[in-house]
Amino acid sequence: MTSTILVINSGSSSIKFELVDPVSEHTTAVGIVERVGQRNGTARIEVDGRTETYEGPVPNHVAGMEVIQNLFAKMGVELNESTVRAVGHRVVQGGAQFAEPTLIDDEVRGAIYALGALAPLHNYPAVDGIDGAKALLPSIPHVAVFDTAFFTALPDSAATYALNKEVAEEHRIRRYGAHGTSHRFISERVPQFLREQDLLEGADGPLRQIVLHLGNGASASAVVDGAPVDTSMGLTPLEGLVMGTRSGDVDASVYVHLHRRAGMSPTEVDTLLNKKSGLVGMLGYSDFRDLEAALDAGDEDAQRAFAVWAHRVRKYVGSYAFVMGGVDIIAFTAGIGENADFARAEALKGLEAFGIEVDPQRNAGRVKEPRIISTDDSAVTVVVYPTNEELAIAQQTLSLVEG
Repeated sequence: MTSTILVINSGSSSIKFELVDPVSEHTTAVGIVERVGQRNGTARIEVDGRTETYEGPVPNHVAGMEVIQNLFAKMGVELNESTVRAVGHRVVQGGAQFAEPTLIDDEVRGAIYALGALAPLHNYPAVDGIDGAKALLPSIPHVAVFDTAFFTALPDSAATYALNKEVAEEHRIRRYGAHGTSHRFISERVPQFLREQDLLEGADGPLRQIVLHLGNGASASAVVDGAPVDTSMGLTPLEGLVMGTRSGDVDASVYVHLHRRAGMSPTEVDTLLNKKSGLVGMLGYSDFRDLEAALDAGDEDAQRAFAVWAHRVRKYVGSYAFVMGGVDIIAFTAGIGENADFARAEALKGLEAFGIEVDPQRNAGRVKEPRIISTDDSAVTVVVYPTNEELAIAQQTLSLVEG
């Protein structure tokens, strides 16, 4: 029986997909369907360097999955029980009840939909993608892999907000986190990588890691011996670090202030903080390549925004080091973490007194393979490790269906 997994990541107007063998870690195909629900959709698939495209109607996610099937067929790959062991679905919000990958039946589908109240922009499209994939491949297992699952193990002291207990329980308000699939993947892979380099031999005490998932969406986590003890995102992905369009941490009274003083509705404030803030709000753009060019040109707004971004990262690094009683590893990952060397350097600038020393030459350039960027004398090992959430989803899916 094949071990290949079809990984589906459904958004409100897109479906990203990969065909992955989690055993060999080989990706056979990768692609995306865009403009789902619009009159003229587009799609693209790449298989072993060959590409195929589609333009035409994609009225819903079921139609989107049919487009995916047709693209695979044009590439000579049939999607059926003999070529796909299972389908792994990325689901952002799993609440407190989904701590592991879960086979999707009607009850689980209903629970995912109900949890859309906590993540409406993510869970409802995920259900649409599940429906579409099940219509396409009804006789193979479908598995939900939850972004929040890794952080269901947070200690109560980190997961609990200091709110009225009855209100918090009634409305399920707690720290759920996000990017958990990536944080789990990196926190497992980095120690393996360092052991291969003989850099963890004879280490005493618990292994304390800080994972910095830095992209357009950004989050940090503190992990001790593989278990999360804190993370920066909260009830929603808004809390925490400065992001491409999200503000990250703000005083909760900002909502009330903007409502009273600016006459903004709750929806308008929510849109402001989630879609019109962060780097976009401060600069009008969020691409770190544009930011680097503006910094090189001496743009004062860019300098200020970058300082705010880096200050927030250092703030979390410092706080997590104290939460864990020290830090052994700092790992950078995701788009900015892997590709923006100037951002990595600034995030850890001035921390030499705390045993964190980045080597400028090792840090230079984009990172496509795992790399140590700290100096040999650094007490803290700093690593850049490319994330692979699709592989992680595929491995968790296969583990469940074969377990």
